[in-house]
Amino acid sequence: MTPEWSTPYILSTPVAIRAIEFLFAMCAGIQTLEYWRMRHAMQGDGLWVWSIQRQDIPSPWIRRCLDGLYTPAMFSALLLTRFMALISLAMQGSHLYNIGFLFVSNLAILIRWRGAFNGGSDFMTLVVLTGLLIAQVVSQLESPELGWRAGFWYITIQSITSYFMSGSVKLLKREWRDGSAMTIFLNTAIHGPLSSNHWLRQPWLAAISSWSFILWECAAPLALLDARLALVFCTIAAFFHFLVFWYFGLNRFFWAWMATFPAIVWCAGQI
Repeated sequence: MTPEWSTPYILSTPVAIRAIEFLFAMCAGIQTLEYWRMRHAMQGDGLWVWSIQRQDIPSPWIRRCLDGLYTPAMFSALLLTRFMALISLAMQGSHLYNIGFLFVSNLAILIRWRGAFNGGSDFMTLVVLTGLLIAQVVSQLESPELGWRAGFWYITIQSITSYFMSGSVKLLKREWRDGSAMTIFLNTAIHGPLSSNHWLRQPWLAAISSWSFILWECAAPLALLDARLALVFCTIAAFFHFLVFWYFGLNRFFWAWMATFPAIVWCAGQI
């Protein structure tokens, strides 16, 4: 159900809801297709067979349950059902049963990968999905208005905090303050190493670039002061994540954080 209550002047509530539903469906859909393509590496003599990973599960009866879930046929069925649920989410919107299934199936996939397949992007995917689940549960218990407000703010706080913490950690590292970390990372990127005459090999230019990222990430909470600031922040963030995808191949990061942007802009409009 799409709420129709009064909304911020830049991003209305119905538009914000549909945007986050569609972007999350894109994010989780790409991940699901990647898992589907990797099925051969998860069975037989593949790299990630369950017969090895199951040893991490201490409880015998939980192990037996997961043994049934992670057979090739059952895991393929789980992925296929998940993909269909995401198509439904993108086309028709969210509801409690849809989001509830996606949440449980996401946990099952994370357990299969010992908690995370792709680090931070898995965390942010779970954050957005948890926000959607909060919205649905509170909508059933109280009202859609309170539900979506709670869900949006949960996603926003987690996303903004992730940028702030990333900038703070960089600020504490000498390698980021002097710019050398930028060169080191790009030398190991898909298109690396940097050419001998690349502009980032100039220490002062690398330092300026590094400080630009540090200051932008540390200033992330300021985006909540105004919806227009939030739009600018999210535009820069989208460009940043696209560069990370282009240079490092981390496509999941791009879509996972993109899915949080409608919530950020909506919450900034509330303030």
